[in-house]
Parts: sequence; C-alpha cells; structure tokens
Amino acid sequence: MKYRILFLMALVVLSACKSRQYSRNNRKIEKTATKGKPDFTNYTSLSYIDKFKDVAIEEMNHNGIPASITLAQGLIESGSGNSGLAKYANNHFGVKVTSDWKGKGYYKDDDKRNDCFRVYADARESYKDHSEFLKRKRYSGLFELDKNDYKNWAYGLKQAGYATNPKYPEMLINLIEKYKLYQYDQSESEVQKLQREDRVFTQINANIPQEAKKFTPVEAPPSQKIITSSQVDSAVAAANATPMTALSDTRFHTVEKGDTLFNIAKKYNLTVEELQSINNLTDAGIKIGQKLQVVK
Repeated sequence: MKYRILFLMALVVLSACKSRQYSRNNRKIEKTATKGKPDFTNYTSLSYIDKFKDVAIEEMNHNGIPASITLAQGLIESGSGNSGLAKYANNHFGVKVTSDWKGKGYYKDDDKRNDCFRVYADARESYKDHSEFLKRKRYSGLFELDKNDYKNWAYGLKQAGYATNPKYPEMLINLIEKYKLYQYDQSESEVQKLQREDRVFTQINANIPQEAKKFTPVEAPPSQKIITSSQVDSAVAAANATPMTALSDTRFHTVEKGDTLFNIAKKYNLTVEELQSINNLTDAGIKIGQKLQVVK
C-alpha cells in the first residue's frame, strides 16, 4: 500500500512537472512567433480567404481537394486565422504531432488535456500538411469525386469521421456559399482527373502500411521529448522524500459519530481482531476523533 501511494504521488508530481514544461515550451514558441510577426493583426473572414486562396487552389490542383472545402475548413478550424494555434504555431487545421513528425510541438487542451499540435514554419506548410493528412485509406473515396464537387466532399468528410459535429457538412457548405468560395474551384478534364487520381491513389496506397505511424497522435515530438526519464526519476524521488505524515489521511481512519470497530473493519476489508491488533486496542472502546490505522 505504501508503494502504491508513493507511485500515485509520483504521478501527481510528474503531471505538475509536465504542465510547467508545456507552459515553458509554449511561451518560447509564442515569443518566437511574436518576434517574427510583430505587426500581426487579426484577420477578417474575407481577408483570411484573400490571404490563403492561392495555396488552397494549388493544393486542389495537385491533390483534388476542392479549394472551397480547404478554405472553409481553415475558417472554421483556425477561427479565421486568429486562434492561438494558428497565430503561434501556424497550424490552421489542428493537425497533431505523430511519431514521424520532426518539428516542434505546441500544447493545447483538445480531445484530452495538453494535446500536442504541430508547429509549422508558415501557414503554407499547414495547408500542404492538411492535404497529406487526408491522403489515407479512410478518406480515399473522396478523391474519386470531381475537384469542384464541394457538397459531396463536405458530406463525405463527415461520413469518413473527420469531425464529430453532426452539423459539420452544413457548416462547410454554408461558409462556401456565403463567401462564394466555389468560385475558386475548377473543373478538370477526364484525362486530368485520371492522371490526378493515379498520382494520389499511389500515394494513399504507399501510406497504408505506415498509417499508424503517420497519423496516430503522440504525447510529444520524437525529436524534442518534453518529459525525459530523468524527470520521471526526479518525480519518484520527490514522492519518496515526502514525509509519511503527509500520507496519513489515506492510511488512517478518523472515528466519527456512529462508528464501531465492526463497521470500520468491514469498510477497510479487515477483521475486528486485525483492526485491534494494528492499533494495540485491548477492548472495543473507541471515541470520536480518534485516529485508527487501517493499513496493515
């Protein structure tokens, strides 16, 4: 029991250590980003579209994802480029760190506390990586659609599990039609479509054996582990150094009104005799406020 308590305390210390490390990590990234863009001003939806429409069109022509879909996703997921993740990490689509990521990580609560997100050199990298993120088996059927078929892309993304919000397709379509983002979509000839599909499906098929590595989020960038084994050792040492008095609440029971040796023993899976023995009790008399050891 003693070692279990020490282990739990080590986890608490380690969690606090992680939180401090994550905060320092994020401040460093934010400082670098602010220094690089000292005159940063917030985007409006229209200025965001104007800023990133060209890279969305490039990605559409190369991979077949409608530019309107990419821009609408960017508007939603980055708060029109004004979210902290977009401002400081240039991450416009919430792509998380995986085991093959070689860059830095930025920590933010998402599916769980302190999820680790990719930090890009610029937003263009984020747009390109978003295309790569979609080039896997679960989304493969979407690349058979025409690259100006934004409605089926919107519903297909939801069906393939891209978002949990049941209204996600409607959100995309409403933005596309509100801002006329479909004007950036382009048709392709049958020959162009076949050539593009051949290129993209070759990449998707090559990705399939590596999908677990390429797309499963990890706690920290492999090239920049935030928490090291020495920090784990330090946390355990800190727990071991904690005075046992600090653990007394979990090792002792304070007698309350109505308590008897029988019900206290039953609560802690002891016999009355065991409870009396470990507390050197010679009779059944106990009093309110008395501390009884309940761990053998």
